[in-house]
Amino acid sequence: MKLTSKGRYAVMALVDLARFDNINPVSLRDISLRQGISLDYLEQIFSKLKKNQIVQSIRGTQGGYILTKKPNDIKLTNIFHAVDETVKTVQCKKESKKGCNGKATKCVTHNLWDELETHINSFFEKKSLEDLLKNNKDQRI
Repeated sequence: MKLTSKGRYAVMALVDLARFDNINPVSLRDISLRQGISLDYLEQIFSKLKKNQIVQSIRGTQGGYILTKKPNDIKLTNIFHAVDETVKTVQCKKESKKGCNGKATKCVTHNLWDELETHINSFFEKKSLEDLLKNNKDQRI
């Protein structure tokens, strides 16, 4: 199981955005410089985030991006879904009778990995951008 850089960078960029968007819209260039993420990659990510109504773009010389909701209302699962990120611990489909190994039955540890996937997704469903902002403030003290 692995989160791609797209999912991780989307969360990093949105935490950065949440820290600064109450002042003015935040430019992708500023996020890129602060977080060390390629500007081209951020543009791709924010295109998906905008399409899924997590961010809104503001035009003009003072333009940039703002969140469409309060940080507490944006769960990590919303972000992952917006950038087409899925957390899977097994390769087979839950409804399939076949296992990941291609055999007619599922492997003996299938239920373990399936349960882990449920826990991970539940964790991401409970965590919001606000939680990450609070953790970040606690670490800077």
